[in-house]
Amino acid sequence: MSDTPPDHLSIDPRSPHFAREALERGVGIRFKGAERKDVEEYSISEGWIRVALGKKVDRHGRPLTIKLSGPVEAWFERPAEGEDEGEGEEA
Repeated sequence: MSDTPPDHLSIDPRSPHFAREALERGVGIRFKGAERKDVEEYSISEGWIRVALGKKVDRHGRPLTIKLSGPVEAWFERPAEGEDEGEGEEA
């Protein structure tokens, strides 16, 4: 997997934009300059995120979401498997 997170990612396993490998590494999201931990789905190129709307759920028990527009930045919180964190030990 590359060092760049996907352009469009969702935490819902039913979504076509769900990527287990990316989610296992942890994806950090910055929206309008503030880090967000409550993002359900995002699109960097289209400039939006989806977040849960409080504790409200639909008739199937899934959380209701709202789409917010603005600049989105994403990064991986952990390196990929097999990649070293440091190049060498300091003496």
